[in-house]
Amino acid sequence: MVITLTQYSGAILGPIAKLLGLLMNGIFNVLDMVGIPNIGLSIILFTFVIYLLMIPLTIKQQKFSKLSAKMNPELQAITAKYKGKKDNDSMMRMNQETKALYEKYGTSPTGSCLPLLIQMPILLALYRVISNMPAYVTQVKESFTPFVDKLIAQPGSSEFIQTFRDASYFKGQFSNDLFVNGDTEFVRNTFIDVLNRASSAEWTSLGDKFPSLAGDISNTLVNLNEYNNFLGMNIANSPSFIVREAISTGSFILIAGALLVPLLAALTQWLNTKLMPQPQSAASNADSTMNTMESSMKTMNVMMPVMSAVFCYTLPAGMGIYWIAGAVVRSIQQIVINKHIDKMDFDEVIKKNIEKVNKKREKAGLPPQSVSNNAKIHTKSMNTSKTQLSQAEKEAAIAKSTEFYSKNAKPGSIAAKANMVKQYNEKNNK
Repeated sequence: MVITLTQYSGAILGPIAKLLGLLMNGIFNVLDMVGIPNIGLSIILFTFVIYLLMIPLTIKQQKFSKLSAKMNPELQAITAKYKGKKDNDSMMRMNQETKALYEKYGTSPTGSCLPLLIQMPILLALYRVISNMPAYVTQVKESFTPFVDKLIAQPGSSEFIQTFRDASYFKGQFSNDLFVNGDTEFVRNTFIDVLNRASSAEWTSLGDKFPSLAGDISNTLVNLNEYNNFLGMNIANSPSFIVREAISTGSFILIAGALLVPLLAALTQWLNTKLMPQPQSAASNADSTMNTMESSMKTMNVMMPVMSAVFCYTLPAGMGIYWIAGAVVRSIQQIVINKHIDKMDFDEVIKKNIEKVNKKREKAGLPPQSVSNNAKIHTKSMNTSKTQLSQAEKEAAIAKSTEFYSKNAKPGSIAAKANMVKQYNEKNNK
């Protein structure tokens, strides 16, 4: 894959990266106006803006988590009711009852996926922006341009700078024709790309090779250090690269700073998992499906901090800063949202959900769903340790909450077929 200063042009991530780049460039310009043009601070402010814009989605996700916790006993009862029944009729009835339950609570099995689906392309596009900051932040590119124009004019500069790309962190990114394809702007961009990833030793070698440019190199590094330096690190480099370079120079303080990024990423991610609403334990060991889900969730809670540390150690330090800042913002949001949601009357929430469902059902010519007393019993007491409903009561509640599927169903509909199966089973069981 060839990476050039030209902004990423992928069909999906390209437009997102361009939009994020405009936002990053605007934040950087504001910081420059107040005298602190720093990319690290820009990333932190950028993170706050992104997560503020996503607050509505975050609240929706947390409401889903709370409602899911309240509906779990009923969902477990449905699972237990059809345990071991693999015939089509039983599976159809189970799906209908499960669908009715989700509709009653105004949720869906994929209700928590939307925020994740939105965050993932943002994260991937942001990687493009941070790893290629000169392409998106105008002042960063301009800090390279005067020196690069002089460097290109030096005999042998193209051949010399191509030796940089032989390092492990450049391999496969720059081919020979990128440096000599005849397009002046393209060649300039390629030079900037390489220099943006160059190590301290490589910058020093440039001064040794082209002593007449020593002053320009010094001025460029002063600007870049002001822009890229964050807690003593160049955030365009990954902590793994910073550690390798620090070991070669014996800078143990820099090693500690580089390792702090993945460690903080893991710690803040762990804090997030503790603040997130946790799924309740299954009612009995017989419910293997729910136990499997709980086990998977616990595994994820352990793996996410570990994965955060690994990613932030290998990706540019700027990505680690975004990761940490995002985790801190999410933790603050979580505390505030938890307090807000704990004050909500979920019986009223369920009632409003039913009203929305009934409007859709009315348009489809289906009978309305009603909020039964059994539903209120579940939302108020099913999740307390002091009150446990019997299996018969759970099944009665499910039957009550799904009874609209077997009344006034349209001939030939799935609901009508389910009703026929129910009547047949009741007749033969007498």
